[in-house]
Amino acid sequence: MRVDILTVGDELLIGQVVNTNATWLGEQLTTAGARIGRVVTMADDADAIQAELSRSLSVADAVIVSGGIGPTHDDVTRQALADYFTSELCFDASVFQRIEERYAARGQTPPESNRRLAQVPEGFEVLPNPIGTAPGLLHMAPVADRSVLVVALPGVPNELKAIVQDHVIPRLKDEVTVAPSAQRTLLTAGIRESALQDAIEASSFLAQDHFSLAYLPSSKGVRLRITAQGATRQEARTRLAQFEDHIRARAGVHIYGTGAESLEAIVGDLLRANSLTLGVAESCTGGLLADRLTNVVGASDYLRGGIVAYSNAVKQALLDVPATMLEEYGAVSGPVARQMAVGVREQLDTDIGISTTGIAGPKGGTPEKPVGTVWIGVATPEATAAHHFVFTSDRLFNKDRTCTEALNILRLAHTSAVDAIEGPPLAVQTDAPE
Repeated sequence: MRVDILTVGDELLIGQVVNTNATWLGEQLTTAGARIGRVVTMADDADAIQAELSRSLSVADAVIVSGGIGPTHDDVTRQALADYFTSELCFDASVFQRIEERYAARGQTPPESNRRLAQVPEGFEVLPNPIGTAPGLLHMAPVADRSVLVVALPGVPNELKAIVQDHVIPRLKDEVTVAPSAQRTLLTAGIRESALQDAIEASSFLAQDHFSLAYLPSSKGVRLRITAQGATRQEARTRLAQFEDHIRARAGVHIYGTGAESLEAIVGDLLRANSLTLGVAESCTGGLLADRLTNVVGASDYLRGGIVAYSNAVKQALLDVPATMLEEYGAVSGPVARQMAVGVREQLDTDIGISTTGIAGPKGGTPEKPVGTVWIGVATPEATAAHHFVFTSDRLFNKDRTCTEALNILRLAHTSAVDAIEGPPLAVQTDAPE
């Protein structure tokens, strides 16, 4: 089943509002077994809406239109749909009654403009809005020898979501044949998208129509969305399990979780399970690593605290980084990263110390140390190490990516310690020369 998504609104085109509706619809419809054909954003313009609707009706099994069905003058979607299907707009008293009841519950009467919300094109079904005033609209449109499901939804995100969950997805499954499917998102860290693709792509699974794989990279790692279809839902689930085993065998230790899990939560669980405490020393990340760690409920079980040592003076005073070391190697270096980790571990009396130092950018780089150069230090009672990375020229991306790599270093090191049962905790190997 192919579904096209048409989002309407000048505010989306000019970047004033982020188009979260399209993202959410794509995710929900894909999970329901649909294939998204295209996502188009257009202005509050009736001609544009009708042109894109016509294009989608020729190829899609269903078309979802969001936005432009409110009560103001720039909400033109309702009229555009009525004109396209040569339908009259008719006042639906039951819709307006629900609007009046919603206002009455707050001791108010609806403004006259809200009567527009009760104008429904002939041949369209009303989809009740449980949390707002603008109802959704649904129409089975005859196109040649088939019917296409057309749905118009309000652009307010929470209202759109409620109508989709209550009415649209159940109707899609009733009206259009949907191949049973199963889907899972695998979370990876410590590997680039291209390297991950090289490890996975030589796969007999991907040559089969009922398997699909999508790569979703970000500063927090690459997500792998895997999907399998089958004649029955159970067959789809069985195929998905086989596909997941296949992917895990190739991506290996780079996979740290699934779905909505976070790397910081995974690391926190490992630390808590082994009664280990952590201290954080940050330079280039400016407290972001501690922020991510404390996003997890119960982080106080293992995180003692952090020191943001942005200047060399603070590195010397609070982390015992020698001035001679800073002069010889520079603040962005393996020796300094290691000493920062040692210093915070000693200052906060923790089992583990981890540090970040780097050139976040977009300025400050040199030929020897370009923008994006980062060192991450780790210290335990048994060992110290420093890991070297070179990221991008984007400051915020570099900060977030540094935190992800630091968390992943903790995960990988501690995972190997757990595997060794009695081995030393967090014995880290340096993966780059100084």
